[in-house]
Amino acid sequence: MKLIWSSASPFARKVLIVAHELGLDDRIETVSGTGTPMAPAAAAKAGNPLAKLPSLTRDDGPPLYDSAVITQYLTSLADGQTLLPANGPDRWTVLTLEALGDGICESAILVRYEMALRDEGQQSQAWMDAQMAKVDGALDALEGNDTLASGFTLGHAAVGCALGYLDLRFPEKDWRSGRKTLATWYEGFQQRASAKATEPSV
Repeated sequence: MKLIWSSASPFARKVLIVAHELGLDDRIETVSGTGTPMAPAAAAKAGNPLAKLPSLTRDDGPPLYDSAVITQYLTSLADGQTLLPANGPDRWTVLTLEALGDGICESAILVRYEMALRDEGQQSQAWMDAQMAKVDGALDALEGNDTLASGFTLGHAAVGCALGYLDLRFPEKDWRSGRKTLATWYEGFQQRASAKATEPSV
């Protein structure tokens, strides 16, 4: 399998963390798809008609995208896995937590694009503030989320990658302030072998 990715993408990192947790990382080759929304890389366009990262090419089927689909596919390859319950209320809890982590990334990336791709005079501070308000709302929800304390799932991987992306791209944002429980959980996440093996870079 080939993962079209970027080393700074929190979504690609989530896929790799899941692969490590499932013992599938040695079956995945990473291929750079780094580009910009205005000039996507050829590999990104080849793997996904939306030219977004990541995508996963397979020998036995068409490419898969986006990260939420890929992670569920990977769990289907690992018998006895515990990252995603097969059914019942726990499954929806995990997928909702994953959506919350992914949502933080989506809003933060929109702010990053606004800052990096638009001339300063064209940037909308109101737009960036609105996106960061979504991030803060999600962080507050995570601070009071008892699910974080139970095991490690796809949802936990998504949240860890989201917090790592905030540290990478917005080091000036003190998201830990007033969120001691979340900050403590993240310290534990950073010590996981899968997290250490996939630390993001620019």
